[in-house]
Amino acid sequence: MNYGLKDKVVAVTGGASGIGRAACELLAGEGAIVAVIDRDPVRNAETVARLRQQGAVASGYHVDVSQETDVSGCVTSIEQEFGPVYGLIVAAGISVAALAEDLKTDDWERVFKVNALGAFLCCRAFGAAMLSRRAGAIVVIGSIDGIGAQPGRTAYASSKFAVHGLVKSLAAEWANRGVRVNCVAPGLVDTPLLRTGMPARFVDAVVDRTPMGRIARPEDIASVAAMLLSSATNFVNGVIIPVDGGLLASPFTRKNGADLSSNRLLEAGIYTED
Repeated sequence: MNYGLKDKVVAVTGGASGIGRAACELLAGEGAIVAVIDRDPVRNAETVARLRQQGAVASGYHVDVSQETDVSGCVTSIEQEFGPVYGLIVAAGISVAALAEDLKTDDWERVFKVNALGAFLCCRAFGAAMLSRRAGAIVVIGSIDGIGAQPGRTAYASSKFAVHGLVKSLAAEWANRGVRVNCVAPGLVDTPLLRTGMPARFVDAVVDRTPMGRIARPEDIASVAAMLLSSATNFVNGVIIPVDGGLLASPFTRKNGADLSSNRLLEAGIYTED
């Protein structure tokens, strides 16, 4: 599919792993100029090297999205190197698995600092640059946990509800100034960190409830994000699009009688990247 992003500058937070990396690879394949933003300098450098080997124009930026000065400095650096940023995909995020009564305040704050505050800081900084030109598109990676929460994900779900509210608020504020803001809300996504950070039985239970019979691949999410950046969706604004294989549409599907609500499978204190 041609997303019409050739030679456009697109920044991706969390760009060195999971959904973010898949987005970077897809954008590079479309001829976009890719700014890979990640807090892990090693993975960032590896991702940029891979993109360049494939002939893409790309650079990496070591950024903690929860730090205002990091984010604002990143926007300046990208535009000095490549020119105006047209698109932003906010894919950086973390999760902690814990029942509410076991959830530590520090863990709650950490999740909100990265997922909610980080999304706001990135949208505000990149959005301000886009607004000055009256042109741009932003896609934030939310979650179906921000639509219908499940036990054991209190901090994560709450942060994603906040993110979804942010998307709608920005979409309403910025639509008449040339900047669209939308959200992709995945279910579980098949990344190595998910496989190591969540019990296999829980993942199997989600698959058992999903009409399409699997969890998402990172490319499934990246392709919808790229579509929302494209001119093909230039009248789409403020939407939350679930990409979950039909899980929300048919939450009672069970092939093997698995019980998704067995949350004691989740171990407190396990962090995973989106």
